[in-house]
Amino acid sequence: MGNNPYIEADAPPPPSKAYVLTVVLADGSEVDIAVDPEELPEADDGNYGSVLSILLANGVEIDHTCGGVCACSTCHVYIESGLSSSPDPIEEEEDQLDFAPAVQHNSRLACQFVPNGSQNVKVKIPDWNRNEVSEDH
Repeated sequence: MGNNPYIEADAPPPPSKAYVLTVVLADGSEVDIAVDPEELPEADDGNYGSVLSILLANGVEIDHTCGGVCACSTCHVYIESGLSSSPDPIEEEEDQLDFAPAVQHNSRLACQFVPNGSQNVKVKIPDWNRNEVSEDH
């Protein structure tokens, strides 16, 4: 799991119940992912059980320049439903969202948003969500 040594807050707990994560892609299509708390991906990016780690484990591309340690805003998503199923953002996440374009009331960083499974979640990946740095020089 991604770890930022400058964040003192505890990571949110992983989901305790199964739920469906619906992803609205930049082209408007939707992908449903069944999330089972007993089979969460062991991802290197984002908090354990985060939307970022689930998306990456299921082949959904989303930029995450900092590796999911809450040090950038490239994994900015809109939570269209299920926002209350995750703890409120920590101060570091709010600080990073200040750098994201087109922030809305339902903006979160996918690396930090960890639903608890109490309800299904729908997230939208903005069409401008592109990595500023090319990894293939």
